[in-house]
Amino acid sequence: MSGAGISFENTENAFAYKTDADLRKARFLFASMGYPLLVKIGTAVTPWAIRNGLPVNNIIRNTIFEQFVGGETLEETAAVAEKLGKYHVSVILDYGVEGGDDGEAAFEHSTREFIKVIDYAATQSNIPFISIKVTGFSRFGLLEKIDSSVAGNQGSLMKRYQQSVEALTDEGKAEWRRVQERMDRICSVAAHKGVGVLVDAEETWIQDPVDVLTILMMERYNRDKAVVYNTVQLYRHDRLAFLKDSLEAAVLRNFILGAKLVRGAYMEKERKRAEEMNYPSPIQPDKEATDRDYNDAVRYCVDHIDKIASIVATHNEESNLLTMNLMQQKGLAPDHPHIHFSQLYGMSDNITFNLARAGCSVSKYLPFGPIEDVVPYLMRRAQENSSVAGQTGRELSLIKKEIDRRKKQ
Repeated sequence: MSGAGISFENTENAFAYKTDADLRKARFLFASMGYPLLVKIGTAVTPWAIRNGLPVNNIIRNTIFEQFVGGETLEETAAVAEKLGKYHVSVILDYGVEGGDDGEAAFEHSTREFIKVIDYAATQSNIPFISIKVTGFSRFGLLEKIDSSVAGNQGSLMKRYQQSVEALTDEGKAEWRRVQERMDRICSVAAHKGVGVLVDAEETWIQDPVDVLTILMMERYNRDKAVVYNTVQLYRHDRLAFLKDSLEAAVLRNFILGAKLVRGAYMEKERKRAEEMNYPSPIQPDKEATDRDYNDAVRYCVDHIDKIASIVATHNEESNLLTMNLMQQKGLAPDHPHIHFSQLYGMSDNITFNLARAGCSVSKYLPFGPIEDVVPYLMRRAQENSSVAGQTGRELSLIKKEIDRRKKQ
């Protein structure tokens, strides 16, 4: 697939950073992911095996961990970031903590770790962003309580949020103030150090307070340039409207809207919960609707490029080419500061490295952390590659094409 002078079929560019042994290992891994039953068993057994102390860490480390994760420590990511930097590919660092109800001490620890990642990123030339999860420093149950109250109130999102916080007990209000203070500490350091903060999306039943908190941080820190970015999951049927509402808020409150555009990460869980609890599914009716809204969101961001800084975070080749074509039509530089592209480390190298070769601002999303902490992320990657139609096959065909090309040479 090609357009705007870019070809995503060029495997020489795509895999220049991989050795022959790396390619063979990737071929084996993606071939394994092509068997849904194998993935289903693996994603069920692996977390159990780690919890029960079975000796599986080395197997995980040398296969799926090595493919999709930068390392167990921040220091271990340096080698990966340096390698990517040689090909003009930046890095979005993600400390792979997934919280829930771990207690105040754990939330404080996560906050300090996020700030540590920001401090490190500020010393590196090719790490413009870090990624955070609000559930890393907030109790899931608290977010759920606020969200349910927001849904039950009337008026704008901000007004409903204020009503729901007022309805909390004194203890709940104090707990929520601590969450806000942690978020502010993270964003304040990031603004001071010149590092962008990408706030991950969460499940729909806790997303509203995350959205409000992120908008409040954008209002505070996105005055002159985008520091804080919200994540917009376009596999939700209400998110295109939410993106437009967010721009209205940005214009009204005089800040630059930061928007990371993704398709989504919790589809099966969302549909199952909606069915079990008998409410309308928040997920689009089909892939075509998701693709339509995603591409419309890209158009909207490019059309309002003076007020929206967007990250086109997708493995969809059509959406990436659409973005490039729109930029070209408007005479925008491929590395325009308000358009950034991103793909997950270990996937869609044909997109990332060919965009970089064309002069685009592009990065790999690079998680890191102890194996037991990043297992939920790894299990989602395995499930994603087994369930997304054609993704595993596409990865495999490109890897095989490059292996054949090198053999002929």
